[in-house]
Amino acid sequence: MTTRHLALTAILAASPALAGPDVVAGDILSPAHFGPVGDIHAYSFAATACNLGDTDLAWNLDTTAHPVIIENLYRVHDGRLEQVGLSFAQHVIIPLQGNLCAFCTPPQDASHLGAGCSNTDSAQLASYQPRLAPRAGVNASTGVFPFPFAGLNADPASVIDRRLQVPESLLTPGDQYFAELQYVAADDASAGAGANNASSRALTLLPNLSFALLGSTQSETPAILAWADSDPDVVVQTVDIEGDGRFHIAAKVVDQGDGTWRYHYVIHNQSSNLSAAGIYIPVVVAQVYDPDFHAPQYHSGSPVSNDPWAFWIGNASVAWFTDPYSPGNDQSANAVRWGTTYTFSLTTESRPTTSDVTIALFRPGGVQSSFTVPLPTPGLQFCSGADIAEPFGQLDFSDVVAFLTAFSQGLPIADYAEPFGQFDFSDVVAFLSEFAEGCP
Repeated sequence: MTTRHLALTAILAASPALAGPDVVAGDILSPAHFGPVGDIHAYSFAATACNLGDTDLAWNLDTTAHPVIIENLYRVHDGRLEQVGLSFAQHVIIPLQGNLCAFCTPPQDASHLGAGCSNTDSAQLASYQPRLAPRAGVNASTGVFPFPFAGLNADPASVIDRRLQVPESLLTPGDQYFAELQYVAADDASAGAGANNASSRALTLLPNLSFALLGSTQSETPAILAWADSDPDVVVQTVDIEGDGRFHIAAKVVDQGDGTWRYHYVIHNQSSNLSAAGIYIPVVVAQVYDPDFHAPQYHSGSPVSNDPWAFWIGNASVAWFTDPYSPGNDQSANAVRWGTTYTFSLTTESRPTTSDVTIALFRPGGVQSSFTVPLPTPGLQFCSGADIAEPFGQLDFSDVVAFLTAFSQGLPIADYAEPFGQFDFSDVVAFLSEFAEGCP
């Protein structure tokens, strides 16, 4: 056993085994690069599954009693996390019984992964195309899926078909990247062990657009948490939906130094079958600039739509949302489904405060249709719209100087009145009028 495997065993074996089976992505290894086909590249990673529980994990290829594994790719671009690629779900092949995670107790047959045992698949085997099927139809909360899957064992259309696909435009040298692997299994879910199934590892992009591994695998840590670990400005809230699965909701605020702040929000659905269909952010400002939406692209005949979410501005909030649920779009609407991450950004002239962000759920039938999380949001922390300079909470000559400076430089904070987008006497009149009204 190598030094690396000894270290992995020590780390994963340090926690006591859970009652029942508990499958996790114990290690992410040996990237493979396929293609490109056109401007699309495909990737895969060698994967080590670990059964950290005290009971054998079902691994029967001919029934629904086996895990599936998905692969995701993320980048940190301009300071925000974006999921740039996803694979189909791999219906796993016969398990080995290794000792890479803990002390393996071999099972009595070849249709289980024993307690404490590991199974490592090469990148080629982990992305073996005839065993890749759409994620749609897998309930990550329960681990239940129909079997056999439509398309399972079908011939691939090309070398990148069904694998983790990434457009070349999203392969940007100098950005930070993460690979993320996640297992889903019915007996793992029924044992209450489904919250730790995703792991991640940092990557570096090479000049030939292949990837090299960095550091070690962050076992039981999805990419959104690895991003937060690497960036102290990221705030993450973890939400477990009763009777369903787990979300992570993150926010990051960037002071752009020109009187505006850039707000980034990230929804990661780790295992919720209800999925997410909208995000509602309280905004106490007159204007919102440069709203942006990013989602990974489904491919290879997946039934899920790639239509972007609609953006809406209200009196006191902004929102992005997808099509509402209907039986006809249960598998096709572009909701934030399990194993995916969507990113939303906007710019305002309001400095951050903390208030509740609302996430609307997609599918009906749960005990709730939405949930809220406290996150940094654009808030009015000064006494009026003319209070644009310290000391905040009072109107004085410093506010006038700040306005005139911003006006002369064409900064958004001085664009007070219509026509917006140009700086003229109407902005001066609007500012002076608000300044004359004083603080409430």
